[in-house]
Amino acid sequence: MQITATINGKPVISEVEPRLLLSDWLRHDLGLAGTHVGCEHGVCGACTVLFDGAPVRSCLVFAVQADGHTIETVESLGTPDHLHPLQQSFWEAHGLQCGFCTPGILMTLKPFLEQNPDPTEDEIRHALSGNLCRCTGYQNIVKAVQLAAKGPSDTRVLD
Repeated sequence: MQITATINGKPVISEVEPRLLLSDWLRHDLGLAGTHVGCEHGVCGACTVLFDGAPVRSCLVFAVQADGHTIETVESLGTPDHLHPLQQSFWEAHGLQCGFCTPGILMTLKPFLEQNPDPTEDEIRHALSGNLCRCTGYQNIVKAVQLAAKGPSDTRVLD
C-alpha cells in the first residue's frame, strides 16, 4: 500500500506491506534508527514516537496507520551541535547510561513538558511510568526533567 506521512517535518511517500509495524518502517525503511525496539509488546516504551503530537508505541501501530499523519522521532529533537533542551538537560544531569530507553523517554517527555512546564517530582515520575529503564534507577532522569523545566542551560544556575 502507498502511504503519505510527514516524518520529522518532511513529507514521505512510501510503499509498505499492510502488516509492517511503524517501528520497523521508521528504522528499516526510513533509516531512523533512534526509534528503538525493546519488548515489541508496548510495555517498555523504547519505541515511543509522537503521532500527531501524542506519544504512541510504534511497535503497536502499523505503518499504514500513519497515512495522512505527522510522526516525530527522536531525530527531530536536535543535532549534536544544537541539542534540544531535554537532550541538553539529560547530558547535564547524567540522565542516561546505556541510552537504549532514552529516545522513547525523550519523546514521552517532550509533550509532557509542553503541557506541564512546571511539574512536581511525582508528576514527572507518573509521566515516566510507561518507560522502562534498566540502568539508571530514574533519579537522574527525574533531575534531568526538572532541569529542563527550569529553562535553557544558558539562563539557569545548576544546583
